[in-house]
Amino acid sequence: MAAGGQDSVGLRCPSHAVAQALLVAARAHGVHGVAAPSANRFGRVSPTTAAHVAEEFAALSDDALLVLDGGPCPVGIESTIVDCSRGQPVLLRPGMITPAQLAAACGLPVREPDEAAPRASGTLASHYAPTVPVRLMGAGPLQAALDVLGADARHVAVYARAPLKAARGVVLRRMPDDPARAAQELFAVLRELDTSGVRLIWVETPPEGEAWDGVRDRLQRAAA
Repeated sequence: MAAGGQDSVGLRCPSHAVAQALLVAARAHGVHGVAAPSANRFGRVSPTTAAHVAEEFAALSDDALLVLDGGPCPVGIESTIVDCSRGQPVLLRPGMITPAQLAAACGLPVREPDEAAPRASGTLASHYAPTVPVRLMGAGPLQAALDVLGADARHVAVYARAPLKAARGVVLRRMPDDPARAAQELFAVLRELDTSGVRLIWVETPPEGEAWDGVRDRLQRAAA
């Protein structure tokens, strides 16, 4: 699976044990590399389990689709991408490694991308999007909107950290207060809500701060 990979800081980049076993088996048969496509359709919600990948490509035959199942992705959102080609690190895509952690690891401050920054995967304005429209809003406006709609809010799914009150039948999912846990489950929850029969997905805007940058980035693109 290409999406939802594990981030790491430092010179040693850990690889998944199942992927390592595949490479060892391939070398034993004279194959010295394995190439695979992204595990999701362009612009859509990334898969974080083997079942998600199978759902993405359900139209393919079993012979045409080979999924290596190493369990659910431990991080969830995609990796941090950093440009190190111009003498100072430039953050191209936020992930679970924060700019402060990157700066501590490389001994240099991390810059924001400018016009000269190279293009990076997953940085289009609209990306990671369910088929159902996503809207971000604060906890107060979320509760107010649910109060106004009342029973008519049954066509809305809500994913929020704040404890909200809604009419019976409204799909409510609680977002973890911990950013790492929120990142780990984000795409799985979006996929679940996308297939729940609702017409809208309302998400409470994540808090400010570097620890939430990766989750906030994915949700802003999903809602664009």
